[in-house]
Amino acid sequence: MNPQLDLFGDEKTPERRTKMGQSKIAYKQASSILTATSGFMKDYDYSINPYSGCSFGCTYCYAAFFSRDKEKMDNWGYWVDVKENALTLLKKKRKKPMIGKTLYMSSVTDPYQPIEKELELVRGILEELLEFHQVRLVIQTRSPMVIRDIDLLRQFKVLQVNMTITTDSEIIRKAFEPLCPSNKVRLKAIQEIKEAGIQSCITLTPLLPVDEPRLFAQSLKATGVERFIIQPFHPSKGKFVRGTRDEALQLLEEHNWDKREYQRILQIMQEELPQLGIGQSGFAPI
Repeated sequence: MNPQLDLFGDEKTPERRTKMGQSKIAYKQASSILTATSGFMKDYDYSINPYSGCSFGCTYCYAAFFSRDKEKMDNWGYWVDVKENALTLLKKKRKKPMIGKTLYMSSVTDPYQPIEKELELVRGILEELLEFHQVRLVIQTRSPMVIRDIDLLRQFKVLQVNMTITTDSEIIRKAFEPLCPSNKVRLKAIQEIKEAGIQSCITLTPLLPVDEPRLFAQSLKATGVERFIIQPFHPSKGKFVRGTRDEALQLLEEHNWDKREYQRILQIMQEELPQLGIGQSGFAPI
């Protein structure tokens, strides 16, 4: 029997999709949905990751290292596991709501995976957090899909949307983030979030080679966003190098992207951008 295909030529079952673009989609029963934070995110109470894996598959992504399966680590960007019971697990917390707790969504995936458009798993989680838990929430994404949920986001008393934009160059963006939305659509999305009255931030994390730093900074400010976070790429920082693909390291060399060049760009960004947080302190809870 031939597999059923949708309009995009992707395989699917009558109940749920098993492939989207280059990524295989699997559905898992998670043991938990909230993870007590440590290390870089230690100032938050919990991280919440509705998915594991990531269809965006950025070549520099540290999250690949956390894959326990070596095959999955090596094939980062080509698989996404859906935590299909995530909302059920969260609803079990109603007996002891997380009022006032700080949550970061997400730390090792993007909550707005392409499959999220169909599943609306994150939207369900937002509805649950909004109605029963009254948390302080930061959403980290590089997807314009976040604008879908503006109606919910603007109802949170304490919420910030972080949009990741790592360079002004589409050539660099395509080399490091070939499966991600373009810089242009990300800028447009975070501007729309800001105009909706939602606290917003642009994260230059990690900062990749930049062609025109002052013009880049001006394009960021033109969105109306006032908060920014910057962080260097550490190609040789301990364990994370294992999760970084060789192609990324080679491209950095080709563009002479070293500590000196990063410091030069950083100085310009500090001159141009208001409220520029650096590294871990920049990610402190709102």
